[in-house]
Amino acid sequence: MLPWFRAARTPRTRSVFAAFLLAVTLLVAPTATATAAAPSAAAATSRGWNDYSCKPSAAHPRPVVLVHGTFGNSVDNWLVLAPYLVNRGYCVFSLDYGQLPGVPFFHGLGPIDKSAEQLDVFVDRVLASTGAPKADIVGHSQGGMMPNYYLKFLGGAPKVNALIGLAPDNHGTTLLGLTKLLPYFPGVDKFISDKTPGLADQVAGSPFITKLTAGGDTVPGVRYTVIATKYDQVVTPYRTQYLDGPNVRNVLLQDLCPLDLSEHVAIGTIDRIAFHEVANALDPARATPTTCSSVVG
Repeated sequence: MLPWFRAARTPRTRSVFAAFLLAVTLLVAPTATATAAAPSAAAATSRGWNDYSCKPSAAHPRPVVLVHGTFGNSVDNWLVLAPYLVNRGYCVFSLDYGQLPGVPFFHGLGPIDKSAEQLDVFVDRVLASTGAPKADIVGHSQGGMMPNYYLKFLGGAPKVNALIGLAPDNHGTTLLGLTKLLPYFPGVDKFISDKTPGLADQVAGSPFITKLTAGGDTVPGVRYTVIATKYDQVVTPYRTQYLDGPNVRNVLLQDLCPLDLSEHVAIGTIDRIAFHEVANALDPARATPTTCSSVVG
């Protein structure tokens, strides 16, 4: 249970609570790009990723593991970025994680430490299949933050060259300050923790975030890139996405293209400026300037 305080139980409180839950749903649910007719893993393979016969090339010697966000899945989150990378010669793989019993398609809701264990197994499978000693990880939202638990606590650092986060909630989120209302709604913390622990873990100041950030943001030997947008309405304040430490590059889309209006969903699903920065982070030796024209690349 998260450390919220008790408050009066009144009809007004209950009505405000209902409004609060609706607001949280509207803010968090946009990270879901999944639909009730989500394509299968075979469909992803037919588009060129999750192909376990793929062998990394000399130009791109590491497989890329894509980690979806909260309410996302291994296909819908990556319908643009995965082919974008495949067309550039990468072996690309994506996983589903954080499934709750009886909840299809919408993942990333389970305890994040358990989700990191799923990532651990998946990376091992990808490395065994491709023969590569290390992988690069690209994640959106929770998928950009959760891998850091894998790196720090599950022995993932020796297996990962780079972690690239698109709007990652590295230090949790206040959801535009809405989490500050929770002390006024008794029982909400238990409901969220019991029913959707993956959401509770992402609240700024939660036990999970406290453990994740203790001792510093990064681990030695891994390159980190954070790509953020100032219009993010889910991971707020957006500057809390940034990491502090060696081998860290924090990027704001609007510094590269002031005309970019992408918010939390678009930065991870359709934004070619963000994707150009992903490509640069995967292969910094061949990086090219990212500008507003990158949208047509």
